[in-house]
Amino acid sequence: MDPWRYSTAGISVALRVTPRGGRDEIDGLETLANGRSVVKMRVRAIAEGGAANRAVVELLATALGVPKAKVRVLSGVTSRLKQITVDGDPAKLGDALRKLTATEPD
Repeated sequence: MDPWRYSTAGISVALRVTPRGGRDEIDGLETLANGRSVVKMRVRAIAEGGAANRAVVELLATALGVPKAKVRVLSGVTSRLKQITVDGDPAKLGDALRKLTATEPD
C-alpha cells in the first residue's frame, strides 16, 4: 500500500524523516512496526528551530517539481513521523512519488 493518499487538491504523504542524515535524499519506502507504510527521507539540517522541516519541504518540492509554497507540513512538526500535503495534479504527483521511491531504477 502506498504511503500517500489522493485528494482533489493534491496528495498527502506519510514521511519518516532522519534529521542530520548526512545528505538530503529520499531513501524509498519503509514499513513501520505497526504496519504503516511511510516514505523514508533524510536531511542534513538539524531538528532545531524548524530547520529540518524547511529542508523536508524544500527537498520534496524539488523532487516533485512543484513550488515550495505548494508543500506544507500537516502534522508531526516536532516528530520524525510527519504528514505532508502537496498541492497539484494528484495523478502526476503520485507517479512522481512512485518513481522516486522505486527500489529498482526504471
